[in-house]
Formats: sequence, structure tokens, C-alpha cells
Amino acid sequence: MTFGTNIRTWWQGRWHEEDVAVMKAADHGIWQGSSVFDGARMFGGVVPDLAKHCARVNESARALMITPTMAAEEMEAVIREGLRAYGPEAAVYIRPMYWAIDGSDLGIAPKENSTGFAISLEQVAMPAAEFQTTVTRTRFRRPVLEDAVCNAKAGCLYPNNARMLVEAKAKGFGNALVADAMGNLAESATANVFLVKDGVLFTPIPNGTFLAGITRARHIANARAAGIEVVETVLTFDDAHAADEVFLSGNFAKVTSVKSFDGTEYRSRAVTERMRGLYLDWAASQPV
Repeated sequence: MTFGTNIRTWWQGRWHEEDVAVMKAADHGIWQGSSVFDGARMFGGVVPDLAKHCARVNESARALMITPTMAAEEMEAVIREGLRAYGPEAAVYIRPMYWAIDGSDLGIAPKENSTGFAISLEQVAMPAAEFQTTVTRTRFRRPVLEDAVCNAKAGCLYPNNARMLVEAKAKGFGNALVADAMGNLAESATANVFLVKDGVLFTPIPNGTFLAGITRARHIANARAAGIEVVETVLTFDDAHAADEVFLSGNFAKVTSVKSFDGTEYRSRAVTERMRGLYLDWAASQPV
């Protein structure tokens, strides 16, 4: 998937100055969907929480029964080496990824110690701070761990997200708010979600149906350090309609303000913009 420019690929022990073909037709990752990835960001010369993203892709691999082949610390060092080819102000999307090459048990299960690994660096601008999206309900829901590998950032989960997003776009909206298996608010089609009510941040409590993201955790820590109350709890779609503000939280955009939700207009962005400022201030304080 290319949606940026200036792509570099780390594969088979070195950096390549192009978008390299890394999988073969018989690889388990193609025909059985055994692939995982993670996403990090470089912007303004910093790469926030890169170590956490590298650690999580290894955790995701294990959840899909794929054997990780690179320690998180080594992965981080390789990524930082690859980023040196970009200018200090470049915005780069960073994707380390694993997939199974061979299968066992009639080819269905990934074979142990048979792993492909690559890193993709892609120059993609950060969305503008003033950007807002609109959201709607979707008939598609988040699965549970008994049905799918919800505890991994797995490629096989994303067709469901795509259905949510395409349905929302067809209705004239930019994104969708998604229910968990019980019908409560879980996240959006592309990111975690926060509601603001009377100056308090509310976010769905992790219940195993969605990934509680690294950026989500960073927002919670930043808010609490700044004296903003954060409540992780069960939330409904009525709560979203009753909120003063809604914003989405993900690595790609960090903070995305929501303008409206199925007829409910949010007239304030004050806390949303404060959260964006807290994140950018924290990121700027991190070692390059």
C-alpha cells in the first residue's frame, strides 16, 4: 500500500531506496493472512514512542503465532538509521512488519521460525491541525478474542475496518464510530476515541475487542499530568451524542477533531486542541 512518497524498504539486512517486493506467491502471509505490522511517526525531527511500537509489533507477531526475528531495541536502531535519509522536518510513516513464510498443520498454522520481516518508511504529511472529520454509526462491529486476533495489530483484521469506513463514506461521512460485541462504543474505524464532557475526558475501557493504542495511552498520561480528569469506562453512543467534544486518537494523525456525529454538532474544540498541544509539547521534549 503506497499513499505517500520517497519510500525506503529495509529487507534482508539492508536498506533499499524503493518500495521493494518482499513476499512470494506461496508465502503463508499472502494466502493465509498471517501478517502483522505497527505504525510509528517521525515529525519535527522526533519519533515519539518508537520503542513501544517496535515492542508491540513483536507482541503482535506472537499473538499470530509468528516467530519474531528482531529484538525491539535492534529494530529501533535500524529504523533510526533509515530515517537519516530524510530531512529533519520530514513527516514519515514507519511500518515494521512480519509475516509467516511457511505453514504447518495442512498449511493453516504458521510454521515456527519461518518468518519474513521488512520495514517500510514512507513520507506522508501530518494532517493539518484544523482538519475535522464527521462520523456515523456502522452496522459492522469489533470482534472478540474468541473470534479474531484482537490482541494484535494484524493485517487480517483490517478488511472489517475497511467495511466500516467504506460504509461511512458511502453515507457521506469521513469515519465511523464502532460498537463492540455488546453494542457499546469501542472506537472508530481507524483510531481510538475520546469524549469530552464538562472538561472530563472519557474513553472506552479496554475490553479485549479493540487495541488500546500507544497514542491513546500517551494522551491519558499527558492529560492526567496536566490535571485533566480521565475516565475509562463503558460508553454508549448516547454518551457520544451528549458529549461537548469528540476526538479520535491514533498514531497517524495523533489527534483528529470530530465535527459532528449523526446530526449532533460539536461546537467546542477547546479540550481537543489542548490535548493536541500537550502531545506536541511532550513529543518535542523527547530525545531525537
